[in-house]
Amino acid sequence: MGYTALYRKFRPLTFSEMVGQEHITRTIRNQIIANRVGHAYLFNGGRGTGKTSAAKILARAINCLNPKEGEPCNECEICKGAISGALTDIVEMDAASNNSVEDIRSIREEVNFLPTRAKYRVYIIDEVHMLSTGAFNALLKTLEEPPEHVKFILATTEPQKLPATILSRCQRFDFKRISQENVIKRLEIVCKESNVETTEGALSIIATLSEGAMRDALSILERCIQDGENKIDEDKIRDLVGIPKISLIQGMIESIVEYDVDKALENIENILKEGKDIYNLLWEMIKYVKDILIYQTTKKLTLYNKEELEPIKNIAENVSKHKLVDLIYQLSELENQIKWSTQKTIMFQAGIIKLCNPPTKVDIDIQERVEKIEAYLQSEKRDITVTQEKVKTTNTQTNRVLNKQVEAKTKNQLTTTNKKYGKNVEDCWPQIMSDLKQNGKIVLYTNLMGTKAKQINDMTVGIEFPKGMTPFGKAVLERPENIKEITYLVSMACGKEMQIKYLIAETQGQPMTKEENLQNFAHQSDIPFNIIE
Repeated sequence: MGYTALYRKFRPLTFSEMVGQEHITRTIRNQIIANRVGHAYLFNGGRGTGKTSAAKILARAINCLNPKEGEPCNECEICKGAISGALTDIVEMDAASNNSVEDIRSIREEVNFLPTRAKYRVYIIDEVHMLSTGAFNALLKTLEEPPEHVKFILATTEPQKLPATILSRCQRFDFKRISQENVIKRLEIVCKESNVETTEGALSIIATLSEGAMRDALSILERCIQDGENKIDEDKIRDLVGIPKISLIQGMIESIVEYDVDKALENIENILKEGKDIYNLLWEMIKYVKDILIYQTTKKLTLYNKEELEPIKNIAENVSKHKLVDLIYQLSELENQIKWSTQKTIMFQAGIIKLCNPPTKVDIDIQERVEKIEAYLQSEKRDITVTQEKVKTTNTQTNRVLNKQVEAKTKNQLTTTNKKYGKNVEDCWPQIMSDLKQNGKIVLYTNLMGTKAKQINDMTVGIEFPKGMTPFGKAVLERPENIKEITYLVSMACGKEMQIKYLIAETQGQPMTKEENLQNFAHQSDIPFNIIE
């Protein structure tokens, strides 16, 4: 008999042997016990999480001659035939290589025939998202209303690629990534049955590298025992997988933290001489910095022994969290840059040298300010959440300060300008009229000709019109921009903010002449107007 891979040799044969998917196996077993098995299932999840294994167990369980609490017995002729692959009533199909309409049409023709030996004909379609659009359409009707003796089990890693019409016809079960603890427990069982000696640290590294996929974990374990020695430790796994030793990773991080370029380049040279992969190196460096952050917070790390934990403790005490988080982002960015580069080694060396450069004085000042602010907020236990009312109050206070500054500036400006006009508004009125004329305010100047100014009180200056005010003149002088201009000049003359008031003589009530009416109409309509005698 030929060699069988570990992940096939130790494939679960019952639901109870499956690891980390209890929420799914419990539901399916209850359906089998209650005889309420659906006609179509969709198993979704990442690679190596047990989708295909669960599909095979379900296919045997519903056809088993002696089921026990929803589990297949794996001893009857149906179960043995299914395990050996001799039972033709359980059909496994790979949709990645059989994705055409003709392949699905052949299934539609076969479902009309009764199973030869088993109770149900079960179709397990793996990687179902690879089917073409036409194949999905051909499967719709059969999947919705198959014969009573037919069951469909679909498995996929990308359910978002399936049409909604397929998803709505299936009972969907989402397989989770297997936790690191469950992976280690399963690996311990496999190692015990395979007579392989392992250390706890070695199994932890394998579980971490598998990223929640049991099949990947068993594949890594199998690679480690291929040399004939039934003993596995951390260094052996690192050598086979291409991960640098923890001492080299530690040296790289220390050189970056200490801004030691020479030490960093020496470590890079040693790592590259051993033929280590750059991506694995960056992955290990990011993971190591992440572990330092965890130690800063929890003061615990279970994956390291006492000797390895000592340098982590030293770095955690001397480096801020902000620096460590920033280092993780920079290493991740370097990994993305290397991915698209043709000179990966050069890019890696240049990136590490850049990380070893100390920050500029500006960066240090900013960081120190941020740290001081954080320390102040923590010591005072202040809530930095600012409500809208607080923002409004702050803005009001800020506006008051600004207004006071503007008022002081205006007063200084008024005092300076007052030296030009003098202290008496009556005496400086001719100068104000002259300024209006020089500033191009001809219309305003013309309507103020013959007027006099006198101070009524501390806040008001009156402008007398001895000959009265025409309607046109009144319209001109009451315009907001003209009132603002006169008020400004009067305030400058008085050295403080003043208000103006028009004092009109009794002639104001006399009717206008035809020429004045015409002149008023022309000015309001912005029509050039000249009187020719």
